[in-house]
Amino acid sequence: MAYLVAFHWGWLLASLLLGFAMGWIAVVQRGQGVSKVLVRWLAGVAAALVAAAVARVIPGRPGYWLDLGLIMFAMYLAGCAVGSWLRDWVVSRPKPAA
Repeated sequence: MAYLVAFHWGWLLASLLLGFAMGWIAVVQRGQGVSKVLVRWLAGVAAALVAAAVARVIPGRPGYWLDLGLIMFAMYLAGCAVGSWLRDWVVSRPKPAA
């Protein structure tokens, strides 16, 4: 993992900044969200991919790509969370005193 971060720091920073930008400009959707079944299925797929990466089940170049993709996805999600939180903090108006 340290090798991936040291060698691909530019790509990881780019995915973090892209996530930050997407979190900043994302509009809150008031419509119907994703079903609970789909959320559980996607969480299971993500857990299986992380388990495969930790257990080093996939050898060679595909395993390297899996590790890099998971790290980049985690950086993107972290950037989305920070960007969304920061936009909410900057744009939100204080509540009037009652």
